[in-house]
Amino acid sequence: MERKDEEIKQRRREASKEDVSKETEDKKTRRQKREEKKKKKRPIRRIFPIWLRVLVVFLLSFLAVILGLIVGYSIIGGGEPMEVLEFEFWQHLIDIISGRE
Repeated sequence: MERKDEEIKQRRREASKEDVSKETEDKKTRRQKREEKKKKKRPIRRIFPIWLRVLVVFLLSFLAVILGLIVGYSIIGGGEPMEVLEFEFWQHLIDIISGRE
């Protein structure tokens, strides 16, 4: 009975060693395949470069702010739409905030 237990334990040890060795081989082959893919991979050629994307986002944001000022001042404030873009309007607003007027 003890001999059978020892044999079973021995077989389990051998099986676990084989499993570990198979896993390490699988990892090595996966790593090699990944490295080969990286070597074969062509660099990305962007149609719309990043610097141009940043510029477009900046311009669209600027236009959205201008449009929001015009719509907000003319509809909510009841003023003349293009008046909000004049320097005198902002100077008057700063004077009100700073307490000069």
